[in-house]
Amino acid sequence: MAFEMWKKIERKEFAPVYLFFGTESFLINETKQVLIQNLLAEDELDFNLSVFDMEETPVEAALEDAETLPFMGERRLVFLQNAYFLTAEKNKSKVEHNVSKLESYLNDPAPYSIVVIVAPYEKLDERKKMTKELKRKASVLEAKKLSEQEIRIWIRERTAAADVQIEEPAIDLLMEISGTNLMMLANEIEKLALYSHDTRLITPETVEMLTAKSFEQNIFTLIERVLQRNIQEALSIYYELLRQNEEPIKILSVMAGQIRLLYQVKELTRQGYGQQKIASVLKVHPYRVKLATEKTRRFSERELMVLIHQLAEADYKIKTGQADKKLAIELILLKLS
Repeated sequence: MAFEMWKKIERKEFAPVYLFFGTESFLINETKQVLIQNLLAEDELDFNLSVFDMEETPVEAALEDAETLPFMGERRLVFLQNAYFLTAEKNKSKVEHNVSKLESYLNDPAPYSIVVIVAPYEKLDERKKMTKELKRKASVLEAKKLSEQEIRIWIRERTAAADVQIEEPAIDLLMEISGTNLMMLANEIEKLALYSHDTRLITPETVEMLTAKSFEQNIFTLIERVLQRNIQEALSIYYELLRQNEEPIKILSVMAGQIRLLYQVKELTRQGYGQQKIASVLKVHPYRVKLATEKTRRFSERELMVLIHQLAEADYKIKTGQADKKLAIELILLKLS
C-alpha cells in the first residue's frame, strides 16, 4: 500500500527505481509529492528535478539525464511519465524507445539518482520482459481503487498527519457524504482538521456541519425522500439543486442511474450474490454497493421499477419537446405524494 511506501520515503529509505502504475491518479500524485518533499530542498528543484513524457521523449534520453551528476545537491529525481511501452495498449506516439537501455540501467542504476517510472494505466503487459524486470527490481506502487477498509485507514492516517483524531462514526458519515473520491475526501479532511484544531477531534456533528454534500449525495437523499413519500423534503432538495444552477436533465439522468443501481443491487442480492461480486458485475466501488444494500431493504422492487419507468417517460417527453424540463421532474415528485 502507498502508506508503507510513504513511511519508507519519510525515513529517507529511497529505492533507486520506482514503478507507479494504476488509475488512482490521486495516490500517484501524492506519492510523487512525498518523494519530492523528502528528496530535494526547495532551492534544488530547478536543477535536480526532471520530468519527461514518454509520449514525447525517448526513454534513453531520460536515462541520460538520470546519469548526469546532480548540481548543488546530493541527488537527482527523474520522472518518466506515461510509460505506455509497458502496456499492450496502442498509442499514437511516434517516439521510438530503446527499452534495452532501461534494462541496462536497472542492472546498474546511478547511485545519485532516483528514477520514477509512471504508467497511469489499469494493467501492464505482464508478457513483456521489461515489465517483469521492473516489477522484480523496482519499488512498485499499484495505484488501484482502495477498498472501503483501505480508505478508512487512509482517512485515519491523513487526519493523524494533521494532528487530529477522527471518531469512527465521523468516518462513516464522511464517506457517506463525500463518497470514495480521494481528492474530495482530502479536501474535506483538510477543512475538518482546521476547524477541529483546538479540540483535536473530528466528530460526526463536525462532519455534518462542515462537509459539502456532493451532487450525487444530494440526488441520493432526494431519491430516499421520494421513496419515503416525504415529498415536501424531496421538492426542497430539488428546488435547491435548481438554485445551484444544476441542469434538470442532469438531475433526471443521475436520479435514473441511482435508482437503477438500487434496483440492480436488490435483484442481485435476491439471487444470492455477495457485495463484492455485485460490485464487480456492476463495475462500481464496493462501498457504493454496501450503501445501496442498506437502503434497498426499505423499498420494494415494484416501487423502484415504477420510479424507473416514470423517469424514463419524463426523459422521453423532455427530449421530444412534450414537457418543460423543470416541470417534468416536479410532476414526478408530486405524483408520488
